[in-house]
Amino acid sequence: MLKRLALTMAVLALAAGGVLAAGVLAGTGPLATTASTSTDTTATATTATTAAPTTATTATTTATAPAKPKPQPKPVARLPLGVKVGGVHVGGLRPTVAYEAVHEAYASPLTLLVGKLRLEVSPSKLGVVAYVQNAVAKALHSSPGADLRVHVVVHADVTRAYVASLSQRFERQPVDARVFLRSLKPVLTPSVVGRHLDLKATVTTLVKALMAGRRTPLRLALTFIQPTVSDVNFGAVIVIHRNSNRLYLYKGSTLWRTLGVATGQAIYPTPLGHFSIVVKWENPWWYPPASPWAVGAKPIPPGPGNPLGTRWMGLSAPGVGIHGTPDSGSIGYSASHGCIRMLIPDAEWLFAHVDIGTQVFIVSA
Repeated sequence: MLKRLALTMAVLALAAGGVLAAGVLAGTGPLATTASTSTDTTATATTATTAAPTTATTATTTATAPAKPKPQPKPVARLPLGVKVGGVHVGGLRPTVAYEAVHEAYASPLTLLVGKLRLEVSPSKLGVVAYVQNAVAKALHSSPGADLRVHVVVHADVTRAYVASLSQRFERQPVDARVFLRSLKPVLTPSVVGRHLDLKATVTTLVKALMAGRRTPLRLALTFIQPTVSDVNFGAVIVIHRNSNRLYLYKGSTLWRTLGVATGQAIYPTPLGHFSIVVKWENPWWYPPASPWAVGAKPIPPGPGNPLGTRWMGLSAPGVGIHGTPDSGSIGYSASHGCIRMLIPDAEWLFAHVDIGTQVFIVSA
C-alpha cells in the first residue's frame, strides 16, 4: 500500500516537472520544439472548444429574431355601388373623384333663352353655393343605390341683381310708326315692338331651377309689347295741296282717293305744316272767330245754312279745320278764311274714313 502511494507521488512529481520545464523553455533547443508542439495542440483544442459556443449562440439568435413582414397598403375607400349624388352617378368612385364629378355638374353654366338670344351664365354669378363635399361624405356611408341631394343655397339678392342687368339690356319701349313726306307723298317709318322682362317672375324661375340643380335651358318671361300704331295699321294720311286746292287721302303710303277743296284767301291763308285731326263733330254749330271779318256775326246752329255744312274735323292748327260748305262754287279756289272747305257729301265721306289723330300735311304745291 505504501509502495503504491510512493509510486503515484513520483509520477505526479515528474509530470509537474515536465510541464514547468515546457513553460520555461519555450523557444530554446529541441525541447522547445516539442514543447511548442504540445502547446499548439493544446491551443488548437482550446480554440475549438471556445468557437463552438459562438456558433451555437449565433444559431440561437437567428432562430429567435424572424424578419418583419412588409406593411400591406390600406384598401381605398369607394362609394357604394349605384349611389347618386345630386343626380350624378358616382357609385364605385373614390370620394375625391366623386366630388369632382358632382362639383363639375353643379358648376356647369345655366342656359337662358331670352327672345331669340341664347345666354350662358355660371351659377356662381347667380349667387349659388352648392355644398357638394358634405353630400359626398354622406354618400360614402350610404346604402347601395341611394340617391342623395346636394344642399344648395341661392342668394336671391345676387340673382335679382343679375336679372336687373338683363332687364336693362333687353327692356325696350315700343315705338309707333311715324309718317313724313318725301316728294309730297307720305313715307312711313317702321314701328318697333317693345320688350319687358318680368323681374319677379324671372327671379322665381331662376331660383327654383338653381335649387333643384337643373341645367336644362330656361326661357325667361319676356313680354312683347306691340306699338299702338304700326306701319301695317297706320291708317289714313291726308295731304292737302294748297295752291292746287286738292286733298289727297292715303292708306298709309298708298293713295286712296283725291278730292277737290277750297283753301284760304291770300289775306287769310291756310297754314302750311304738319298737323293732326283733334276733334270731330257732326252737325256742328258755327261760332264767329275772333277775326275782323267776323265782327258782329252771331252763332249759327246746325242746318242747311250752316257755313260748316254737316261735318267738322278740327285740326291741331288753332281755328283751322276741314268741313263741308253749302257754297259748292268755292271748291277749287282760294276762297275761305283759312279752313279747308269740301262739298258736303265729300266731307261726310271723309268724316267716316278718318279718326282723331289722323295726320294732315298742308303743302304749298
